[in-house]
Amino acid sequence: MAAEGDFLTRYRAVSNKLKKRFLRKPNVAEASEQFGQLAKELKQQDCPQYAAFCNLAMARCEQTLFNAPGEALALTDAARLFLASEQETRALRAPGFDENMQAAMNCYSFAIKVYIEMNQPVMAASLSLELGNALKEMNRPGEAIVHFQRAAELQIQTPIEALLSLWEMASCKILTRDHDGALAVLSEMQHMCQERGLQLPGTNTPVGAYMDIIAKCEISRVLLLMLLEPPPQKLLPEHAQTLERYAWESFDSHSQGKTFEQCLENQEKDTESLKALQTELW
Repeated sequence: MAAEGDFLTRYRAVSNKLKKRFLRKPNVAEASEQFGQLAKELKQQDCPQYAAFCNLAMARCEQTLFNAPGEALALTDAARLFLASEQETRALRAPGFDENMQAAMNCYSFAIKVYIEMNQPVMAASLSLELGNALKEMNRPGEAIVHFQRAAELQIQTPIEALLSLWEMASCKILTRDHDGALAVLSEMQHMCQERGLQLPGTNTPVGAYMDIIAKCEISRVLLLMLLEPPPQKLLPEHAQTLERYAWESFDSHSQGKTFEQCLENQEKDTESLKALQTELW
């Protein structure tokens, strides 16, 4: 309680310096520095929530000074501290109302907005990914989907990173049992690899990481199609071609043979062998 009282006293003292007085302008830069120093001390004392409030106050000061990089950095620090406080609460299994998580999400959103306004989509995408991963680790994949999607949209100039974000998005859709949505994302990823991936001269075959991503997507798509079992009249042409390819082509490689074997075992409803093969493919 003594530490809490000391924090409130110092916080109010710095805040009072920002009040407008007759013929005297507040020293916003000095207040920002003092809020930052108080945040560091509170972080060292394992008071992440209080430190986060100080970083928020610091971000407001930086906004007043039109210092966008400083504002974004302070908002990011506040978001991470609120997130740490939420993780600590969950680890202790203490009752709560997710107030720290909501505060963290708001801070991340404002920081992302500032980076977008600064024309720094890479930084904005990294924060979207950070938030998405945090939500996924907290067993909230449904909420993480939109952040992975936003990260992919911001990474439009870096296809590999965008594909990795879309992969996380598809994973979250599977966790929420939105298998149709996951199938659509995986199909989008394959088209993206074909259109934007590096290709061998004179061919349409992607190489390198793009080829690996196509292989992972194709395995997942086949498994999802076998799980969904869509009727022929509702089967999209591209999905029908995928299933037909694995059902009728001759196979030379080990992985193709395994996938063909999967199709047969699925038709026979041999679920135990299917699970074993899925583990081996991954």
